[in-house]
Amino acid sequence: MDMMRVVGFRENLPVDDPSCLIDVEVPVPRVTGRDLLIRVQAVSVNPVDVKMRMRRETHGELQILGYDAAGIVEAAGPEAGLFRTGDEVYYAGSIARPGSNAQFQLVDERLVGRKPYILDWAEAAAMPLTSITAWETVHDKFRLSKDSGGTMLVVGAAGGVGSMLLQLARRHCPDLMLVGTASRPESREWAAEMGAHHVVDHRGDLAAAVRAVAPDGVDYVFSPFSAGNLEAYAEMLKPGGEITAIDDPEGLDVTVLKSKSLTWHWEFMFTRPLYAPHDTAHHDLLNVVAEMVDGQQVRSTLTRRLGPISAASMREAHAMAERSAAIGKIVIEGW
Repeated sequence: MDMMRVVGFRENLPVDDPSCLIDVEVPVPRVTGRDLLIRVQAVSVNPVDVKMRMRRETHGELQILGYDAAGIVEAAGPEAGLFRTGDEVYYAGSIARPGSNAQFQLVDERLVGRKPYILDWAEAAAMPLTSITAWETVHDKFRLSKDSGGTMLVVGAAGGVGSMLLQLARRHCPDLMLVGTASRPESREWAAEMGAHHVVDHRGDLAAAVRAVAPDGVDYVFSPFSAGNLEAYAEMLKPGGEITAIDDPEGLDVTVLKSKSLTWHWEFMFTRPLYAPHDTAHHDLLNVVAEMVDGQQVRSTLTRRLGPISAASMREAHAMAERSAAIGKIVIEGW
């Protein structure tokens, strides 16, 4: 039986515990149906990896994380028709299946896009999850068109999703004013480079900082940090405005949004893989993003490379993600 190396965990442990992520050998999975067996070349670390490492019940069973990857199609299932052996691809996959922190991974081809030609493996692996999240925010939640105007506030604009949201919104809606938030000089510079027309400090009085550059308020808010910010959102949003959140704020009371008839959206990019497995939306949008990258309309948000793919490198990346101070994306490449 062919074996492969993976990075996984069996216990919910803090990142400074060497056993929080471990190197293991397991059998290479067999491809069936519309699955692709992908030889993983690079993987990115996201906040969802940290959350699941700490929260997923394991019952002592090995869990494999990883929801951003780029690699080569090693084999295609008998029902697969979108890709063939040797194709270079990138994808986020599904949290319901073993992740990409493995030498080989099974992924439904409907969740996979062709890798942008001009990017290397690490640059491509930085993009899928954040591109899907940003795309669904722009198109599915806010339903913005090329003629949309107004103002959007992107909180945490230098982060992985914020970096992609600024780029996609800037290209898709040229008349939309983008206000990003960042607290450090280097993150402010990065947010401006990604497309923010204005960058304000999210420390202190957020509403006042936003009003200083958008006196009439904003129409849309993207929120990766909702707890503690809701009052500020309610103050700065125009009546009928909208918020899209991607975090997990416990016990959030949204009553403060009622008087202005504000809309709250949840964005969770794994909704389609979990509840609409036959949908090809992720395949389609990743292909469009690849075309935009190759046309130099958007760029990879890779800022830090680690390697090789191992428990030690993965622990380092998780520690960086937990500090929430990273700009762009952290990618681990090579075996």
